Amino acid sequence: MGGQQDDIGFEALDERFEALFAPHIKVERLWTGARWCEGPAWFAAGRYLIWSDIPNDRMMRWDETDGSVSVFRAPSNNANGNTVDWQGRLVTCEHLTRRVTRTEHDGSITVLADMFEGKRLNSPNDVIVRSDGSIWFSDPSYGIITDYEGLVQSRELDGCHVYRIDPLTGRLQQMTDDFVQPNGLAFSSDEKTLFIADTGATHLRNGPRHIRRFALGDDGRLHGGDVFATSTSGIHDGFRLDREGRVWASAFDGVHCYDPDGTLIGKIRIPEIVGNLTFGGRHRNRLFICGTSSIYSVFVFTSGLAMG
Repeated sequence: MGGQQDDIGFEALDERFEALFAPHIKVERLWTGARWCEGPAWFAAGRYLIWSDIPNDRMMRWDETDGSVSVFRAPSNNANGNTVDWQGRLVTCEHLTRRVTRTEHDGSITVLADMFEGKRLNSPNDVIVRSDGSIWFSDPSYGIITDYEGLVQSRELDGCHVYRIDPLTGRLQQMTDDFVQPNGLAFSSDEKTLFIADTGATHLRNGPRHIRRFALGDDGRLHGGDVFATSTSGIHDGFRLDREGRVWASAFDGVHCYDPDGTLIGKIRIPEIVGNLTFGGRHRNRLFICGTSSIYSVFVFTSGLAMG
Protein backbone atom coordinates (compact mmCIF):
# COMPACT_ATOMS: atom_id res chain seq x y z
CA MET A 1 0.00 0.00 0.00
CA GLY A 2 2.95 2.34 -0.33
CA GLY A 3 5.64 3.34 2.09
CA GLN A 4 9.27 2.37 2.31
CA GLN A 5 9.14 0.17 5.41
CA ASP A 6 6.63 -1.31 7.81
CA ASP A 7 6.63 1.58 10.28
CA ILE A 8 6.51 4.46 7.81
CA GLY A 9 4.19 5.03 4.84
CA PHE A 10 0.52 4.73 3.91
CA GLU A 11 -1.88 2.20 5.38
CA ALA A 12 -5.29 2.06 3.71
CA LEU A 13 -8.13 0.83 5.91
CA ASP A 14 -10.84 1.79 3.41
CA GLU A 15 -10.81 2.14 -0.37
CA ARG A 16 -11.66 5.82 0.04
CA PHE A 17 -8.15 6.37 1.37
CA GLU A 18 -6.47 4.71 -1.61
CA ALA A 19 -7.51 7.59 -3.86
CA LEU A 20 -5.45 10.01 -1.72
CA PHE A 21 -1.97 8.74 -2.54
CA ALA A 22 0.09 6.83 -5.09
CA PRO A 23 2.24 3.77 -4.22
CA HIS A 24 5.43 5.55 -5.28
CA ILE A 25 4.93 8.53 -2.94
CA LYS A 26 7.13 8.28 0.12
CA VAL A 27 7.14 9.94 3.52
CA GLU A 28 10.26 12.10 3.86
CA ARG A 29 12.06 13.02 7.05
CA LEU A 30 13.11 16.65 6.60
CA TRP A 31 14.94 17.19 9.88
CA THR A 32 15.56 15.68 13.31
CA GLY A 33 17.01 16.98 16.55
CA ALA A 34 14.11 18.15 18.73
CA ARG A 35 12.73 16.95 22.04
CA TRP A 36 9.04 17.55 21.25
CA CYS A 37 7.92 19.08 17.95
CA GLU A 38 4.60 20.93 17.93
CA GLY A 39 2.65 23.80 16.39
CA PRO A 40 3.60 23.69 12.67
CA ALA A 41 2.54 26.75 10.64
CA TRP A 42 3.09 27.27 6.91
CA PHE A 43 3.99 30.71 5.55
CA ALA A 44 3.10 30.59 1.87
CA ALA A 45 4.64 33.92 0.86
CA GLY A 46 8.03 32.98 2.25
CA ARG A 47 7.79 29.27 1.45
CA TYR A 48 8.82 28.20 4.94
CA LEU A 49 7.53 26.19 7.88
CA ILE A 50 7.67 27.35 11.50
CA TRP A 51 7.28 24.91 14.39
CA SER A 52 7.93 24.73 18.13
CA ASP A 53 10.42 22.56 20.00
CA ILE A 54 8.77 23.08 23.37
CA PRO A 55 11.22 21.53 25.89
CA ASN A 56 14.19 23.13 24.12
CA ASP A 57 12.45 26.52 24.42
CA ARG A 58 12.86 27.41 20.76
CA MET A 59 10.99 27.76 17.49
CA MET A 60 12.48 26.37 14.30
CA ARG A 61 12.24 27.30 10.61
CA TRP A 62 12.49 25.03 7.54
CA ASP A 63 13.05 26.71 4.15
CA GLU A 64 11.41 24.99 1.20
CA THR A 65 13.73 26.69 -1.29
CA ASP A 66 16.90 24.96 -0.06
CA GLY A 67 15.86 22.56 2.71
CA SER A 68 17.81 24.45 5.36
CA VAL A 69 16.73 24.50 9.01
CA SER A 70 17.51 27.33 11.40
CA VAL A 71 16.40 28.63 14.79
CA PHE A 72 13.57 31.10 14.29
CA ARG A 73 13.23 32.23 17.93
CA ALA A 74 15.05 31.32 21.13
CA PRO A 75 14.09 31.55 23.85
CA SER A 76 10.47 31.17 22.83
CA ASN A 77 8.71 31.11 26.21
CA ASN A 78 8.13 27.39 25.60
CA ALA A 79 5.96 28.20 22.60
CA ASN A 80 3.51 25.49 21.55
CA GLY A 81 0.77 26.08 18.96
CA ASN A 82 1.23 28.46 16.02
CA THR A 83 -0.89 29.66 13.14
CA VAL A 84 -0.98 32.37 10.48
CA ASP A 85 -3.67 35.05 10.55
CA TRP A 86 -5.36 36.58 7.49
CA GLN A 87 -2.73 39.33 7.34
CA GLY A 88 0.10 36.80 7.24
CA ARG A 89 1.20 37.35 10.85
CA LEU A 90 2.36 34.64 13.23
CA VAL A 91 0.05 33.88 16.18
CA THR A 92 1.62 31.82 18.96
CA CYS A 93 0.61 30.09 22.20
CA GLU A 94 3.24 30.38 24.94
CA HIS A 95 3.36 28.00 27.89
CA LEU A 96 5.86 29.81 30.08
CA THR A 97 4.17 33.22 29.96
CA ARG A 98 0.67 31.70 29.79
CA ARG A 99 -0.36 33.91 26.90
CA VAL A 100 -1.27 34.18 23.21
CA THR A 101 0.86 36.56 21.15
CA ARG A 102 1.06 37.92 17.62
CA THR A 103 4.31 38.70 15.83
CA GLU A 104 3.76 41.88 13.82
CA HIS A 105 5.22 42.55 10.38
CA ASP A 106 7.96 44.69 11.95
CA GLY A 107 8.94 41.86 14.32
CA SER A 108 7.41 43.34 17.45
CA ILE A 109 5.24 41.11 19.62
CA THR A 110 1.71 41.99 20.71
CA VAL A 111 0.07 40.19 23.65
CA LEU A 112 -3.44 39.16 22.58
CA ALA A 113 -4.53 37.29 25.71
CA ASP A 114 -3.03 36.37 29.07
CA MET A 115 -5.91 36.85 31.52
CA PHE A 116 -9.57 35.92 31.76
CA GLU A 117 -11.76 37.76 34.25
CA GLY A 118 -8.72 38.89 36.22
CA LYS A 119 -7.10 35.44 36.41
CA ARG A 120 -4.10 34.14 34.49
CA LEU A 121 -4.70 31.63 31.73
CA ASN A 122 -3.42 28.07 32.27
CA SER A 123 -1.06 27.51 29.32
CA PRO A 124 -2.51 28.27 25.85
CA ASN A 125 -1.89 25.27 23.61
CA ASP A 126 -3.30 25.42 20.08
CA VAL A 127 -4.74 28.31 18.07
CA ILE A 128 -6.70 29.03 14.89
CA VAL A 129 -7.99 32.19 13.21
CA ARG A 130 -11.46 32.45 11.67
CA SER A 131 -12.04 34.53 8.52
CA ASP A 132 -13.81 37.21 10.60
CA GLY A 133 -10.51 37.79 12.38
CA SER A 134 -11.52 36.13 15.64
CA ILE A 135 -8.84 34.02 17.29
CA TRP A 136 -9.75 30.73 18.97
CA PHE A 137 -7.41 28.88 21.31
CA SER A 138 -7.38 25.99 23.75
CA ASP A 139 -6.09 26.39 27.30
CA PRO A 140 -5.22 23.07 28.98
CA SER A 141 -2.83 22.80 31.92
CA TYR A 142 0.15 21.05 30.30
CA GLY A 143 2.51 24.02 30.60
CA ILE A 144 2.02 24.56 34.35
CA ILE A 145 2.06 20.99 35.71
CA THR A 146 5.75 20.22 35.01
CA ASP A 147 8.95 22.12 34.31
CA TYR A 148 9.54 20.18 31.07
CA GLU A 149 7.29 22.19 28.75
CA GLY A 150 6.93 25.29 30.89
CA LEU A 151 7.06 25.90 34.63
CA VAL A 152 5.16 24.45 37.56
CA GLN A 153 2.72 27.16 38.57
CA SER A 154 -0.64 27.43 40.31
CA ARG A 155 -3.79 27.21 38.25
CA GLU A 156 -5.98 30.26 38.75
CA LEU A 157 -8.97 29.38 36.56
CA ASP A 158 -11.69 26.90 37.45
CA GLY A 159 -10.89 24.56 34.58
CA CYS A 160 -9.49 24.12 31.09
CA HIS A 161 -11.48 25.70 28.28
CA VAL A 162 -11.52 27.02 24.71
CA TYR A 163 -11.63 30.81 24.31
CA ARG A 164 -12.41 33.28 21.55
CA ILE A 165 -10.68 36.64 21.15
CA ASP A 166 -12.96 39.25 19.59
CA PRO A 167 -11.22 40.86 16.57
CA LEU A 168 -12.59 44.33 17.29
CA THR A 169 -12.54 44.65 21.06
CA GLY A 170 -9.93 42.06 22.03
CA ARG A 171 -12.37 40.77 24.64
CA LEU A 172 -11.96 37.15 25.70
CA GLN A 173 -15.01 34.88 25.70
CA GLN A 174 -15.10 31.39 27.21
CA MET A 175 -16.65 29.03 24.64
CA THR A 176 -16.60 25.61 26.40
CA ASP A 177 -17.08 24.31 29.92
CA ASP A 178 -16.95 20.50 29.81
CA PHE A 179 -13.45 19.55 28.60
CA VAL A 180 -10.77 17.82 30.63
CA GLN A 181 -7.83 18.97 28.49
CA PRO A 182 -8.93 20.82 25.33
CA ASN A 183 -6.25 20.64 22.69
CA GLY A 184 -6.25 20.83 18.86
CA LEU A 185 -9.03 22.69 17.09
CA ALA A 186 -10.10 23.43 13.51
CA PHE A 187 -13.08 24.83 11.59
CA SER A 188 -14.93 23.22 8.71
CA SER A 189 -14.75 24.90 5.29
CA ASP A 190 -17.93 26.94 5.90
CA GLU A 191 -16.76 27.75 9.44
CA LYS A 192 -20.10 26.64 10.84
CA THR A 193 -18.60 23.58 12.55
CA LEU A 194 -15.75 23.59 15.05
CA PHE A 195 -13.82 20.41 15.86
CA ILE A 196 -12.02 20.29 19.23
CA ALA A 197 -9.80 17.52 20.62
CA ASP A 198 -9.91 16.47 24.27
CA THR A 199 -6.71 14.78 25.42
CA GLY A 200 -7.84 14.22 28.99
CA ALA A 201 -6.62 10.61 28.84
CA THR A 202 -3.17 11.98 29.66
CA HIS A 203 -4.43 12.76 33.16
CA LEU A 204 -7.46 10.57 33.79
CA ARG A 205 -7.57 6.80 33.55
CA ASN A 206 -10.05 6.05 30.76
CA GLY A 207 -10.24 9.79 30.13
CA PRO A 208 -11.20 11.32 26.78
CA ARG A 209 -9.01 10.71 23.74
CA HIS A 210 -11.39 12.00 21.11
CA ILE A 211 -12.34 14.84 18.78
CA ARG A 212 -15.72 16.49 19.35
CA ARG A 213 -17.83 18.41 16.85
CA PHE A 214 -19.74 21.63 17.62
CA ALA A 215 -22.07 23.82 15.58
CA LEU A 216 -21.36 27.54 15.73
CA GLY A 217 -24.77 29.17 15.99
CA ASP A 218 -25.97 32.57 14.83
CA ASP A 219 -25.91 33.55 18.51
CA GLY A 220 -22.13 33.19 18.47
CA ARG A 221 -22.20 30.21 20.81
CA LEU A 222 -21.20 26.58 20.34
CA HIS A 223 -23.92 23.94 20.28
CA GLY A 224 -23.85 20.15 20.31
CA GLY A 225 -20.49 18.60 21.01
CA ASP A 226 -20.92 15.00 19.89
CA VAL A 227 -17.85 12.78 19.58
CA PHE A 228 -16.67 12.74 15.97
CA ALA A 229 -13.78 10.28 16.35
CA THR A 230 -11.91 8.45 19.13
CA SER A 231 -8.23 7.64 18.82
CA THR A 232 -7.25 3.98 18.54
CA SER A 233 -3.59 4.80 19.25
CA GLY A 234 -2.85 7.17 22.10
CA ILE A 235 -4.51 10.56 21.80
CA HIS A 236 -5.55 12.91 19.00
CA ASP A 237 -3.56 16.07 19.70
CA GLY A 238 -3.40 18.47 16.74
CA PHE A 239 -5.29 18.02 13.47
CA ARG A 240 -6.33 19.71 10.21
CA LEU A 241 -9.17 19.44 7.70
CA ASP A 242 -8.79 19.10 3.94
CA ARG A 243 -10.97 20.63 1.22
CA GLU A 244 -13.34 17.63 1.16
CA GLY A 245 -13.91 17.76 4.93
CA ARG A 246 -11.66 14.87 5.92
CA VAL A 247 -9.94 15.17 9.29
CA TRP A 248 -6.21 14.40 9.46
CA ALA A 249 -5.32 13.86 13.12
CA SER A 250 -2.10 13.19 14.99
CA ALA A 251 -1.82 9.92 16.94
CA PHE A 252 0.81 7.77 18.62
CA ASP A 253 1.39 5.67 15.48
CA GLY A 254 1.28 8.49 12.94
CA VAL A 255 -1.53 10.43 11.26
CA HIS A 256 -5.11 9.11 11.18
CA CYS A 257 -7.39 10.17 8.33
CA TYR A 258 -11.13 10.30 8.95
CA ASP A 259 -13.82 10.58 6.29
CA PRO A 260 -16.40 13.33 6.93
CA ASP A 261 -18.75 10.60 8.18
CA GLY A 262 -16.29 9.77 10.98
CA THR A 263 -14.90 6.56 9.51
CA LEU A 264 -11.17 5.96 10.00
CA ILE A 265 -10.18 5.30 6.39
CA GLY A 266 -6.40 5.21 6.61
CA LYS A 267 -3.16 6.11 8.35
CA ILE A 268 0.20 7.60 7.53
CA ARG A 269 2.52 5.58 9.73
CA ILE A 270 5.33 7.53 11.39
CA PRO A 271 7.97 5.84 13.59
CA GLU A 272 7.50 8.45 16.34
CA ILE A 273 4.57 9.80 18.33
CA VAL A 274 2.95 12.57 16.27
CA GLY A 275 1.88 15.74 18.07
CA ASN A 276 0.60 17.94 15.26
CA LEU A 277 0.51 18.57 11.52
CA THR A 278 -0.43 21.13 8.89
CA PHE A 279 -0.86 21.44 5.13
CA GLY A 280 1.56 23.56 3.12
CA GLY A 281 3.50 23.83 -0.10
CA ARG A 282 2.53 25.58 -3.31
CA HIS A 283 -0.82 23.79 -3.64
CA ARG A 284 -1.32 23.08 0.10
CA ASN A 285 -1.11 19.39 -0.79
CA ARG A 286 2.03 18.70 1.24
CA LEU A 287 1.38 17.46 4.75
CA PHE A 288 3.99 18.55 7.30
CA ILE A 289 4.05 16.23 10.30
CA CYS A 290 5.56 16.89 13.74
CA GLY A 291 6.99 13.66 15.09
CA THR A 292 8.45 13.62 18.59
CA SER A 293 11.94 14.63 17.51
CA SER A 294 11.58 15.05 13.73
CA ILE A 295 9.71 16.83 10.97
CA TYR A 296 8.26 14.68 8.19
CA SER A 297 6.42 15.56 5.00
CA VAL A 298 4.38 13.74 2.39
CA PHE A 299 2.36 14.76 -0.65
CA VAL A 300 -1.31 13.73 -0.77
CA PHE A 301 -4.04 14.01 -3.40
CA THR A 302 -6.00 16.71 -1.60
CA SER A 303 -5.24 20.11 -0.08
CA GLY A 304 -5.64 21.70 3.31
CA LEU A 305 -8.27 24.20 4.36
CA ALA A 306 -6.93 26.45 7.05
CA MET A 307 -4.22 29.03 6.72
CA GLY A 308 -1.04 28.06 8.49
